[in-house]
Formats: sequence, C-alpha cells, structure tokens
Amino acid sequence: DAVELFERLIALTNDVGLLAEEYDPETGRQLGNFPQAFSHIHLIHTAQALSGEAHAAGTAKVMSM
Repeated sequence: DAVELFERLIALTNDVGLLAEEYDPETGRQLGNFPQAFSHIHLIHTAQALSGEAHAAGTAKVMSM
C-alpha cells in the first residue's frame, strides 16, 4: 500500500523532519548530502499525490529532474 510505504519513509526522517541523500537500512543512518533538497521535493509531491491535492488542484504533472 502506497500510504503505508510513505509513512515508513516519513519515520526515517531525523528529529526535525529532514532527509539526507541516502539511507543505510543496515545501520539506520542517513548518508550523503544533508539535507537533500531533491528528497524533500519528491516527498512533498508524493504527499500531494496521496492526498489527492495535486489532482484536485489540476497540478498533477510528471516532474523529471
């Protein structure tokens, strides 16, 4: 289920809700560039898509980076 997977991702953020570039599931540590803007951009887009907000507002677009 997409919402369940999204909630698991949110649980990986640090104490102020930030994500790094990579995550090591073996150590539970965030690695690479921190904070990583691209991680947060797609996190926001995913939240909008799951809530239906992007579609309802007519702003659902495929974003390529």
